[in-house]
Amino acid sequence: MQPLKLVAGLELRGRGDVQLYRIELPGPKVTKDIAADAKVRLAIPRAQFNELAAKGHISDWREAFEHGGAQATGIDQVLRLIVNVVEKQEERSRLRKARH
Repeated sequence: MQPLKLVAGLELRGRGDVQLYRIELPGPKVTKDIAADAKVRLAIPRAQFNELAAKGHISDWREAFEHGGAQATGIDQVLRLIVNVVEKQEERSRLRKARH
């Protein structure tokens, strides 16, 4: 995804407040701002985001979007591209584990 130039909006919901961030790729360049030009918007509870950021495993993120409180909206082609990239990365990880 390195050559892909993408702007995403991140909404972190907490107890009684919402924090909005603009994430620009490649980089990432993160600013605390409304991402009016975002092609993808992510919404996730702040506590769950902090936990996922600490773990850092792709499978945990995938599960959060499939079954948890995390949501992604935006341009369908971009969302499908991200899903394809994640699936290929998970496949490479499984192959590496199988070789060892």
